[in-house]
Amino acid sequence: QLQASGGGLVQAGGSLRLSCAASGTIGRINTMSWYHQAPGKQRELVARIFSDSTTYYADSVKGRFTISRDNAKNTVYLQMNPVKPEDTAVYYCNLAGPGINTWGKGTLVTVSS
Repeated sequence: QLQASGGGLVQAGGSLRLSCAASGTIGRINTMSWYHQAPGKQRELVARIFSDSTTYYADSVKGRFTISRDNAKNTVYLQMNPVKPEDTAVYYCNLAGPGINTWGKGTLVTVSS
């Protein structure tokens, strides 16, 4: 089970940190990702971190967002700085691994201009 938190209203140029904690036994070989879905659009991959801490970012967030993970806490973070109005979306975390593909409930991020 995944529990995401940290969403809210923020002004453009500001920062926000999302967290997603996984409960239960998830194993060490897994990939944790953040997706977002803006109104009327498809869900898109924002950032991903692999078990060896290799990261991937969508072009739209490169240089602005940072994904990290704390394996001891089974938690993945998304540091968003600076945010833009086009970052407004519901953000979802995902955990994938052998026999696992789990989504958390989304957390809404609203960026005002």
